[in-house]
Amino acid sequence: MSTEVLWYLIPREGHYPWEPEGRRPVDLGYLQHLAATVERLGYTGALLATDQYDVWTLGSALAAATGPGFQPLLAVHPGLVSPTLLAKMALSFEHLHGPGRLRFNVVNGSTNQLREYGLHVEHDDRYRLSAEYWSLVKRLTSGEVFDHEGEFYQLKNAGASLRDLPPLREGHIPLWFGGSSPAGIEVAAEHVDVYLTWGEPPHLLKEKLERVRERAAAHGRTLRLGLRLHLIVRDTEERAWAAADRLLDVTSEATYARQLGGRAGEDGVGWQRQFRQHGGRVPARARELEAHPNLWPGMSLFRPGPGTAVVGSTDQVVERLREYQELGVDTFILSGNPLLEEAYRVAETVLPKLHP
Repeated sequence: MSTEVLWYLIPREGHYPWEPEGRRPVDLGYLQHLAATVERLGYTGALLATDQYDVWTLGSALAAATGPGFQPLLAVHPGLVSPTLLAKMALSFEHLHGPGRLRFNVVNGSTNQLREYGLHVEHDDRYRLSAEYWSLVKRLTSGEVFDHEGEFYQLKNAGASLRDLPPLREGHIPLWFGGSSPAGIEVAAEHVDVYLTWGEPPHLLKEKLERVRERAAAHGRTLRLGLRLHLIVRDTEERAWAAADRLLDVTSEATYARQLGGRAGEDGVGWQRQFRQHGGRVPARARELEAHPNLWPGMSLFRPGPGTAVVGSTDQVVERLREYQELGVDTFILSGNPLLEEAYRVAETVLPKLHP
């Protein structure tokens, strides 16, 4: 399979949007322009962040302003919306915006995060809930009507209210998912289509991806492998690292404290693996944290979620991405700040060499 590249889309846009002074004004028109640009530049879609807006509202607005080449990847926390309602939302989206556009990014979240929404489940329980949830959603979007008695859900005549919406040709919305714990990897192996991971040194990532493949094979399945990365690509390596240094310099102490304070104890294994790469240390210069040639875990010092950036010249960035391709990665979700300008830069410099 050829390499697929998505971009990232978040309403907090700018050169360093985690600080108020590094943010630019963003409205619906700007976001629709960004989505249209992503489509025009040849990305196959965008991961929509859960940061500020509800992703369903944002995804519908962007899908209405773009063509079939823009496929939004929408985050879904299993358990926050009933499986029957989610199936109805998905079938409605596909019916209104065109088939084959919607994709789900399965987000299991952290225990503390989900408690804010009234969902009280511990780490491994979240994954059992997720497995049951997605098995139900798949049956519902394929047109089944059924009763179900499970650990987390009891459904009666489920799917009867969806009969007026055409079922999906492929039976289900493609599931994209990242989970680094044994429980997360087991859910991925059995249920998802694209296994996502955050950037790590290739020798560490190789071991994890091999486990994912082994567990998928045990279920008689083969998964696509995706990687979420930030890029700081410039004409020269020196300019790229200077741009990373500037991000450290413009970030406030309050942001560092908010991002790092107390997070080392979070129960998300993916976050723990990211945190171990810098240990919560803010360096004087970015390159002090270089974990592998051109690989910098410093983005997680001031922004949540995936925190690894590839920093270097165009050729160096392409070389690093090809290292990941050699591990079996066939899908990249990329970003750079500002999102609009860096979408152009990456499309004009990196993608032609990644897709010779």
